[in-house]
Amino acid sequence: MISSYAGSDDAAVATAGARAGAEVVRALYGRRLDRIDKGAGDFATTADVEAERAILRVLRAARPDDAVLGEEGGRQGAADAARQWLVDPLCGTLNYAVGNMLVAVNVALRDGAAAVADPFSGEVFCTDGETAWLRRDGVDDAPLAPSPATRLVDVNLDPPFPSAPGFRAVDLLAHPEFAERFRPRVVSTTLALAWVAAGRRAAYVTDGGDLSGSVHFAAGIALCRAAGCVVTGIDGAPTGEAGRGLVVAADADTHGLLMSMMRGRS
Repeated sequence: MISSYAGSDDAAVATAGARAGAEVVRALYGRRLDRIDKGAGDFATTADVEAERAILRVLRAARPDDAVLGEEGGRQGAADAARQWLVDPLCGTLNYAVGNMLVAVNVALRDGAAAVADPFSGEVFCTDGETAWLRRDGVDDAPLAPSPATRLVDVNLDPPFPSAPGFRAVDLLAHPEFAERFRPRVVSTTLALAWVAAGRRAAYVTDGGDLSGSVHFAAGIALCRAAGCVVTGIDGAPTGEAGRGLVVAADADTHGLLMSMMRGRS
């Protein structure tokens, strides 16, 4: 079955990879899994490793000449490969390990197609780099439509905090105008980025360095851009090598409000 993806477009390959990883994550959910210590309180599980292997099988069969950067396996493939896939097989490992289903499987071609799979809803959020859509149960496609209507803003509160003291995400939540305009959510997985693209969240905010090439964030950023969201760093500058963190909003008004609050706190 894997070989059938070989002639597919990149969006189909990304979708197939994300679905393959999601099947592993779903199958191993609730089991007692070995943990692999990464230091500083972080760890991977057997599900992370096996899901990445399943994704790699799809990518190798469909795109054997491409390189891959995996969260667990690191860089693989030719160093001079023209194309690179970014794979986060289980975003939300801490959630998953304690029986929380808020996780995502992220597969992205750098500067190209991407897919984010929710292993437990059966949804896959997909983009070919130009348009973005939601696939349910492998068959139904619906365009992703960002909207600020929910007023829900996901804020990543996980350390480290590289921009402190100038910017702390927790300070944004304490801003008086934030409470008037929005309601906070903290899901601890980049599935929240897909929710912004789909209109289920008004915005997402996280600190950090350049996240555009991160295995954790690349797929979600690609989805949001293709869906028409406003995507910048926490300083309002375009994401990239000089960027810091991420502010993704459903529309320009929401983005502007958040930026004014963040600048006010700093």
